[in-house]
Amino acid sequence: MRKPLIFGNWKMNLDVKQSDDLVRSLLSVKLDYGMVDVGVAPDFCSLSTVARTIRDMGVPISVAGQNVSQHEKGAFTGDVNADMLLTAGADSVIIGHSERRTVFGESDELINEKVRLALRCKLHTILCVGELLAEREAGVHVEKVLYQLGMGLKGVSVDRVNNIVIAYEPVWAIGTGKTATPADAEEMHAAIRKFLSKTYGPVIANKIRILYGGSVKPDNIGALMLRENIDGALVGGASLVAEDFIKIINYYK
Repeated sequence: MRKPLIFGNWKMNLDVKQSDDLVRSLLSVKLDYGMVDVGVAPDFCSLSTVARTIRDMGVPISVAGQNVSQHEKGAFTGDVNADMLLTAGADSVIIGHSERRTVFGESDELINEKVRLALRCKLHTILCVGELLAEREAGVHVEKVLYQLGMGLKGVSVDRVNNIVIAYEPVWAIGTGKTATPADAEEMHAAIRKFLSKTYGPVIANKIRILYGGSVKPDNIGALMLRENIDGALVGGASLVAEDFIKIINYYK
């Protein structure tokens, strides 16, 4: 059975003090880490502070970078490489988030480079995939997501795919207040798992967690988590409010 994973993506919203205050608010509440895995993705400037606070408190909360360079090192002003994330205290990284794809124009090929480098550097990788509203309305949403998935995992071996989490985020439901219905989300998650089974075999496919991301809130997480192939959530705006994020983490209560 796959252990649920709830991950908060704070995006470019909090400064260092605000990030530290937020994680301390989370740590002030007793969470059952035996029931659910928890992670946070602060901005690069806050990452080391948040990671240190979590480490000092001795709680098993994962810390992720929100992005990573496809380069190991060099003259790439403004980029952050995998070693920098690791030494700052991150154990994970988000790659291919819809905002990186649509706002910054990251291609499937570039995302695949980042995925392979992150895995080589032993960073747990959250690979994001998702369709635009026009693609869903045209009925090609499944094909689009599976294409992104196949491109993102190109060259990823069986022994490394175990360090992958997939996050399905319908682009039209991010920050819009719209949410895919549990049935819509389950359809896509099931298609993703079937693709993983064909690519890596059913044993591995059944171990890989697939998260839903798209306006996840305390009032819809429960219905989403009832679905067979939804293993958790990549939470945006609601993860910026400690009370809401805690309710989402405690969805099973």
